[in-house]
Amino acid sequence: MIRYLFVLALSFYLLPLLINDTGSGMMMLLVVIPLICLVSSFFYGIRYSFNKWFAIIVAALFTPTIFLFYNYSAWVYIVGYGIIALIGNSIGMILYKQGK
Repeated sequence: MIRYLFVLALSFYLLPLLINDTGSGMMMLLVVIPLICLVSSFFYGIRYSFNKWFAIIVAALFTPTIFLFYNYSAWVYIVGYGIIALIGNSIGMILYKQGK
């Protein structure tokens, strides 16, 4: 799980450094980071099946970024990224079960 969470931590903590304006910020928060979250969760699900703790850790991992890079209005992304992680992990689980 550490490898997949490391990729997410890099995207949560390094990609915001590339934000120049509101447009690039919205692109990061609404497209780039969710896509990385979905793909990482998907591959985790394929490899290890479903794990609800993965989504909870993803949400917890994003939480400090609100105070570092964003403002209080970004709290909804905690829930959103947790749900995206659950979706990716669930889809990966289906492929995990088909492979067995």
